[in-house]
Amino acid sequence: MPLFVSFHSDADHLCVVTKLLIITYYWPPSGGAGVQRWLKMATYLAQIGHEVHVVTVNPEVATYPHRDESLPQELEGVTVHRTDTREPYRYYAMLSGGKIPSAGFANEGTGTKAGPLKRLARFVRGNLYLPDPRKGWNPFAERKALELIDSHGIDTVITTSPPHSTQLIGLSLKKQCNIRWLVDMRDPWTGIYYADELRQTAWARQRNLDMECEVLSTADCILTVSEQLKRDFMKLYPALGEGKISVIPNGFDPDDFTEKIPLDTEFTIGYMGTITPKYDISGLLRALGSMEGKLRLRFIGEVPGEIKQQLEATGHSCEFTGYLPHDEALRRAGGCAMLLFVIPRTEGNEGIVTGKLFEYLALGRPILGIGPVNGDAAAILAETGAGRMFSYEESDGVCHFIERKQMVPYSSDTGKSARYSRKYLSKQLSDLMNSHS
Repeated sequence: MPLFVSFHSDADHLCVVTKLLIITYYWPPSGGAGVQRWLKMATYLAQIGHEVHVVTVNPEVATYPHRDESLPQELEGVTVHRTDTREPYRYYAMLSGGKIPSAGFANEGTGTKAGPLKRLARFVRGNLYLPDPRKGWNPFAERKALELIDSHGIDTVITTSPPHSTQLIGLSLKKQCNIRWLVDMRDPWTGIYYADELRQTAWARQRNLDMECEVLSTADCILTVSEQLKRDFMKLYPALGEGKISVIPNGFDPDDFTEKIPLDTEFTIGYMGTITPKYDISGLLRALGSMEGKLRLRFIGEVPGEIKQQLEATGHSCEFTGYLPHDEALRRAGGCAMLLFVIPRTEGNEGIVTGKLFEYLALGRPILGIGPVNGDAAAILAETGAGRMFSYEESDGVCHFIERKQMVPYSSDTGKSARYSRKYLSKQLSDLMNSHS
């Protein structure tokens, strides 16, 4: 399969060159956290010496929750192939008020607050379009992938999800072609924290489990983003075997953090990304309400109206920017004296380590974490000395943490976070692919 071996002295890295095909729905100009992982990894894998192709959807017909025109759409050493798609999400948008749902339905109401039309739309989405409505892209992506495997001699395919329907493309290719297939699971599939919002029947839940099982059992290698997520998959499917699952965490690109960003004149606590009622900030709200001094809260991303009201009721100054392009979001977060990281309160959340945690590390601001104190994110904060995780109800500790950082100017040692750079992680992935050749 591999063509030749090259040696890169700058990193002492022996590279068995792979003809690699990455299949991902989310690619620029799509915005959001799901884009960053493979946009950056593809770049560095090409720099190492791999021949990298990407199959993605044509943005003219895609259904993205967000667009980010600031992201590069063409990368040196990476060939991008875009395909047509036929998806029912436009009908979902008609039922749900014209919006494509973001992760956890953050841009919509949840539970009974979603309204009857949105609840109906979710029932249809969760039961009729399995594993998700973007499976309408599969025939087009698979056809292009087969063409590339034949014409370019592709030997390795990586499918990344969500959307988990993308994994069915890899499953079909594995059955038809002599390839290595790596399944990248950025999030749980059947165990995703907002699964109850899909209102699935017992049949639909079992069908989803069957698809997940076949994908994970057939893949040559499974990638996850955290140790706990690896343990969760092992618990659900013990027959997989310990050696089949590898952890390649999310990370940060050092090139995104070359600009020195001055702190705001006000002490500001910033948050980037999605937040929903499942992100329990009750302890934080009590802590903020008990503080005498005033500070500024900046939320960069989708924030439901009820959470905005709760934050404003603390008496502190609140700024809600809405979704911003990635580069602008980093600049606004970089001006904050402290960064807030919240994990949704749901069963099995110990393995949730979203990409923004690593970008927080790169920004070098103290991190106030709220979530499971024995989870993977808490371990990363302790390992790097970048911050601390508090339980959802804990308010006194949160209050003291904020007050201490207000009195003592602080910047974390970003050198301790170097193992989470995308460049370093891409070399780990390259070694992993070599070991499976």
